[in-house]
Amino acid sequence: MDLSLYKTLNGLAVGHDGLEDVFRFFALEAEVIFIALLAGLFLAAGKWRSVNGRHGVVAAGFSALLALGIAQVITNIVQRPRPYVAHPGDAHLFISASPDYSFPSDHATAAFAIAMAIWLRHRRAGWVALLMAATVSFSRVVVGAHYPGDVLAGAALGVLAALALWLPPMRGLLHALAEWASSVYDGVYGSLLRRRSHSART
Repeated sequence: MDLSLYKTLNGLAVGHDGLEDVFRFFALEAEVIFIALLAGLFLAAGKWRSVNGRHGVVAAGFSALLALGIAQVITNIVQRPRPYVAHPGDAHLFISASPDYSFPSDHATAAFAIAMAIWLRHRRAGWVALLMAATVSFSRVVVGAHYPGDVLAGAALGVLAALALWLPPMRGLLHALAEWASSVYDGVYGSLLRRRSHSART
């Protein structure tokens, strides 16, 4: 069933040239997309400043690290070959081949860990992040890099890691770290604003 669904989704890129570039973008540029979202949440100032958003950014980073660490252990135990290695006649790869194993998908693992960590603390940004995570995961199958089961397992792992760090003891530590980082940033940002204001008057 996993292979059958893989062939169906992979076939979307084969049969629709116009969509191929879109899928490739999301499959390859996931890091840039999420870095932009996290930077926007943490660096926003003035009326856009969100304490919960900044809590989510810090939690997202640790959730992704935890999830990816567990994923590496699972990957080395399961050692599932990539679909284009195991079924070269049925796979169409639209990105560069990867030398590592297929299960679970690192991209889906990190994306859902980040998205869930944000969603738990900032619903509006969290829904955007979850949509992005789902798009990235879907694209990884469409471009031929993973089976659907790989990204589903990665998504589940990412969500569980974020939920684990939502438990009260860890949540308190992460939020305290976020508050400290926020105070440092706000101090630097405020100093720059005062310096600019002083320069403008003189």
